[in-house]
Amino acid sequence: MKFHCSHVVLCLAAISSVSLTARILALFNYNARSHFIMFEPLLRGLANRGHEVFVVGHFPQKTPIPNYTDINVQDSIPSVVNNFTVEYVRSFGLVNQLRFIWEKTLEMCETVMNHPEVQELIRNSDTHKFDLIITHIFGPDCFLGFSHIFNAPFISLVTSVALPWTNDRVGNPDNPSYIPNFFLPFTQRMNFGERIINTIFNEIMKIGNYYFSELPMDKLARKYLGEDIPSITELKKNTSLIMANSHFSLNTPRPTIPAFVEVGGLHLKTDGKLPKDLKTYLDNSKEGVIYFCLGSLIKSSTLPEDKKQMFIEAFSNTKLNVLWKIDEISGLPDNVKTYKWFPQFEILKHPNVRMFITHGGLMGTMEGVYTGVPMIGVPMFADQELNINVCVMKGIAILLDFDTLTTEKITNAIDAILNNLSYRKNAKKLSELFRDRPHTALETAIYWTEYVIRHRGARHMRSAAIDLPWYQYLLLDVILVLLVGTIVSIYILYYAVKVSLRLLLPYLEEKRLKSLKFISKEE
Repeated sequence: MKFHCSHVVLCLAAISSVSLTARILALFNYNARSHFIMFEPLLRGLANRGHEVFVVGHFPQKTPIPNYTDINVQDSIPSVVNNFTVEYVRSFGLVNQLRFIWEKTLEMCETVMNHPEVQELIRNSDTHKFDLIITHIFGPDCFLGFSHIFNAPFISLVTSVALPWTNDRVGNPDNPSYIPNFFLPFTQRMNFGERIINTIFNEIMKIGNYYFSELPMDKLARKYLGEDIPSITELKKNTSLIMANSHFSLNTPRPTIPAFVEVGGLHLKTDGKLPKDLKTYLDNSKEGVIYFCLGSLIKSSTLPEDKKQMFIEAFSNTKLNVLWKIDEISGLPDNVKTYKWFPQFEILKHPNVRMFITHGGLMGTMEGVYTGVPMIGVPMFADQELNINVCVMKGIAILLDFDTLTTEKITNAIDAILNNLSYRKNAKKLSELFRDRPHTALETAIYWTEYVIRHRGARHMRSAAIDLPWYQYLLLDVILVLLVGTIVSIYILYYAVKVSLRLLLPYLEEKRLKSLKFISKEE
């Protein structure tokens, strides 16, 4: 019997797959669907690879899949899906956003920690064995202590670009001169004033995260996991890997170490199909379609009446059909079709979709970028203005300010997207850049997750920067020594010249006088 090289490869792959089978515990306290849609493909992908995946979260699988076990804490916290009013999110100034991230999610931490099934995990930590812990970086690091009680390495996921308190835990470079803060609407091209603001905000938020997130979480961890649990500051230094929902083509190039991996677009499922009625509607919309959605958190029906009328009037002035995700509205023109929920990505992939009116959430923005659809952004809160500004900079979007919105501005933006072909051309080019990768985002995420498992935490990827005091990391001690050395050297040189001149001047004066006497005698 002949044994070809391809058979060897297949056998080795099978053996490798079996040997890599691991028990993975993923824990999520925040119950936003827009965050979980990034985590879910990775968790399902790991289960499909044969790993045993246990998920503490609020979104259990509707249909059970092999190797995937839900530890369902769904009913412990009121749902936020499609539950925020426009007025509420518009009141989300920076301080309120940070209070929500630090204080509200800390309450969620305690609620989930206190859940009977999570308590069972804690009580029986000696009998449970896990090879990897997966956590979420957002507010307080609720579950870092689980890596200690289960003696397992952990990786963390970020559903956006790195938050201000993300990079330090793996020693990833974070230069505020060209890397914009998550909470600010700046692009990488900042002027002097913006760089000052960006730098100050970056440091203030890191300090704030320590006092309002890490220290309270330390108390909570000791309460539920025992007094001997290390501090969050110490635990986070053991982070094996961070995977962020970003990509350099969209979120601008940022320096990364091996333990920080970009997996932007992880949530994109390219094999989805449109329901028959929607496909027919889109196919028959020969003039084109505008898709309008404000995301999964905002209840679109809470738009102020005057804003609703602005959009209605603007839509009645266009020949395009409109798909509008909204639950309650009346007085619509014939070219507008509404639903409470749409399969957004599948709609955006349809060739007849001409533009996407969006609030600028990162997940939806990435879907627009992937499909090459120009956008009109009406940001509401958080990183939405930042996301839209990046798209404006790349020539694929127009930003409209919600507070100064008018029918004329909406109509002009729609006309500009339709009549200026550069928007669609730029969108198609950015789509090519976003898609052009050696591996898909899911393949990348699975590879690096298994890499950490294979190498038992992959400590060799750990940067020495993690252990450096801030003044050493910034080379302030080196700068101080060089500065003092330079000053001392200049002073020594000055003193040497001064002494030399003091000794030399009498001699020169004596020579001058002798020369004058000699000249007078000659005369």
